[in-house]
Amino acid sequence: MAALYRASVDVTQSGPPADELAADEVVSVWRAIAASHAAVCSALERELGERHGLGVSDFEVLERLAESVDHQFRAQELADAVHLSQSALSRLISRLEKSGLVERCMCDLDRRGIYVTLTEAGRQRHAEAAPTHRDVLAGVLSGPPLAPAHGGRGPDA
Repeated sequence: MAALYRASVDVTQSGPPADELAADEVVSVWRAIAASHAAVCSALERELGERHGLGVSDFEVLERLAESVDHQFRAQELADAVHLSQSALSRLISRLEKSGLVERCMCDLDRRGIYVTLTEAGRQRHAEAAPTHRDVLAGVLSGPPLAPAHGGRGPDA
């Protein structure tokens, strides 16, 4: 999908994309991006939920923590990284804590700071779910671009 966008618009150009594309084309590209995002999120929610008991945001938090060198993130930075408000992240962390996948720790240097740390159970759940996540991404994103007019795949969907 990103290739479709880049093929239509040079994002490094200083002028607005409308200089090169008619307004209808810009809207069409936007709709294709939105349709692709919706298709990926729907497939991920279904597969991660059914196979691993995780939502997309749950997995994304586990993924960011697993990728971190010390398997922890400051809560505020984690919220920014996964595109959630601090209150939404707090609710998500509470659910993951109840499942034993993460734990909250106070920052030693700044008592106002809270760290979210991946537990061993969280590392294991992430390791089990990561192949499903990658398979869904590859399956949905490697197909033909979504047609924005009707939301199906390709022109004959």
